[in-house]
Amino acid sequence: MQYPSETWGLAGEKDPNDGYTINFAYLKVHEMILRSITKDLFVGTGVFYDYLWNIRELSAPPDGSTAFQRHGLYKDEIAIALPIRLLFDSRLNQINPSNGWYVNLTWRDNLKSLGSRQNWQSVVLDMRKYFQVTKSGNVLAFWYYSWRSMAKTPYLLLPSTGWDDFFNTGRGYIQGRFRSATMEYLEVEYRFRITPNDMLGGVAFANAQLYQLRLTNGPYNISPAVGGGLRVKLNKYSGANLCIDYGFGQDGSHGLFLNLGEVF
Repeated sequence: MQYPSETWGLAGEKDPNDGYTINFAYLKVHEMILRSITKDLFVGTGVFYDYLWNIRELSAPPDGSTAFQRHGLYKDEIAIALPIRLLFDSRLNQINPSNGWYVNLTWRDNLKSLGSRQNWQSVVLDMRKYFQVTKSGNVLAFWYYSWRSMAKTPYLLLPSTGWDDFFNTGRGYIQGRFRSATMEYLEVEYRFRITPNDMLGGVAFANAQLYQLRLTNGPYNISPAVGGGLRVKLNKYSGANLCIDYGFGQDGSHGLFLNLGEVF
């Protein structure tokens, strides 16, 4: 990526007008090898490599240091880990699931000995459950995403809106809108047919982001959003959809969100 991005500092509820632009180049390689233990249970490891360079603030507020600077603003960041993953996946169709469970627990330990700038850890729990609620194929889907970071995590690798591996959390808010050491995320989506041949469908969704107000402890700020969208069938055999969604958050936040395949 060559990626101009907005940031609003660390933790808590920030005025949407207080954001400013940062720019950086980013190479991200996250690869896993998993081995089957039972029919739906897998365990494995791999490599997580995150390299960011040419990091700079483009329009920082002139009235003193920013949260980015206080946290540790470097011109480059590198984080390398050999993660451990435990995965349970009973979905029949991973591209467009209509039933089953998906539970993914990933531990990441970034080490100086592997080339990281500093030692830090994170753990992600990604849980999804799907129910087919009508004979025509309408689906009710639930998503819980917990992302916790420990030790001195680089600012741009802290848990943040839309910075999960597939950039899908927080529809209704711009990417990077909230950032803290602890993120809890909940979403529910109802998926339904519009045309009898299933070539056109729709969704309605609601979500809530919870970020700790302070980096180490304290209460959470809750930021809800709602929205809806269209699904255009690209492949009737795999069930792959083009997803066109529009979401609305707090304080006038809103936006268009596109995906190939379901958001979760």
